[in-house]
Amino acid sequence: MLSLPAAGLVSSNCSLDGGFVPCPSNVFSEHEEGVIHVLVTGGAGYIGSHAALRLLKESYRVTIVDNLSRGNMGAVKVLQKLFPEPGQLQFVYADLGDLKAVNKIFSENAFDAVMHFAAVAYVGESTLDPLKYYHNITSNTLVILESMAAHDVRTLMYSSTCATYGEPEKMPITEETPQVPINPYGKAKKMAEDIILDYSKNSDMAVMILRYFNVIGSDPEGRLGEAPRPELREHGRISGACFDAARGVIPGLKVKGTDYKTHDGTCIRDYIDVTDLVDAHVKALKKAKPGEVGIYNVGTGRGRSVKEFVEACKKATGVEIKVDYLARRPGDYAEVFSDPTKIRHELNWTAQFTDLQESLQIAWRWQKAHRDGYAAAS
Repeated sequence: MLSLPAAGLVSSNCSLDGGFVPCPSNVFSEHEEGVIHVLVTGGAGYIGSHAALRLLKESYRVTIVDNLSRGNMGAVKVLQKLFPEPGQLQFVYADLGDLKAVNKIFSENAFDAVMHFAAVAYVGESTLDPLKYYHNITSNTLVILESMAAHDVRTLMYSSTCATYGEPEKMPITEETPQVPINPYGKAKKMAEDIILDYSKNSDMAVMILRYFNVIGSDPEGRLGEAPRPELREHGRISGACFDAARGVIPGLKVKGTDYKTHDGTCIRDYIDVTDLVDAHVKALKKAKPGEVGIYNVGTGRGRSVKEFVEACKKATGVEIKVDYLARRPGDYAEVFSDPTKIRHELNWTAQFTDLQESLQIAWRWQKAHRDGYAAAS
């Protein structure tokens, strides 16, 4: 059962049970010269919370909107403790599928930009419950765009995915690679991209679409990490499964698919550290220009197989993890890795945290220190 946040846990504004309650003397409701106010949807989630942390460190004003279906109030509390001063951070509990609530949030706040992370994001789950994915990703993005249009918010950073490419015929993937998604997650994201691009043609909106690859790691200073809900672990990232196996939460690691046309039979992916990913978002925000659209792959440019990942995880954790090799997972593809040339040239961005074992070691430190995720902070 989801425990909703109480009003006392919200730094400036709160939204409980679908009702939005503005707090008095709200600096978030007025534009302020020299201060950029960013709405971070899904900011209680793994990537969104790391993005919020980076924005706050760079003196942006941040409003997090999250329904906590996948995010963690504990992550928000960490951010609130780090940035307690008035006017820095506020959290709003709301569902982006509620157009009335979202419009109310926009009417009560003076946003300069939106970073739209909020989304369900598991390939396997999307094949089992595709309607959830089309509602949550595609429909909710439409709600965000309509609210931005109605309230004259003209800068959008959209969190997209390499899953929109499907299984390309050749590697590496460039931004010109045809988008032929093969699972509902990728299809829903591509539909959302298409809606954004169609709308941008007749507006002066500044749009940045970041298609990123497989995200790993956590905050190097140990303040934030990844803490998926227990019931979602079977659909989650391979790093989470590795850590669960290393901690004995599950008896071993299940690798799904050993007959792919790759050098060792397992899937090949481009693993991007969350710190690098957030850096790409901030650079994109700074480069965004009215009336222009930027589309960028965010990856290292190097593919690693699942078997290679497992060996790195064993070394990072110091645990000889038991591995079971199983049949393929529906909707998966053999090989995906990026060509980051465009983002390097146009945004001056290059992945810095490219040592797979080191990224996993950093994430493992957080996992060991937070065996119950954010439960202690919630």
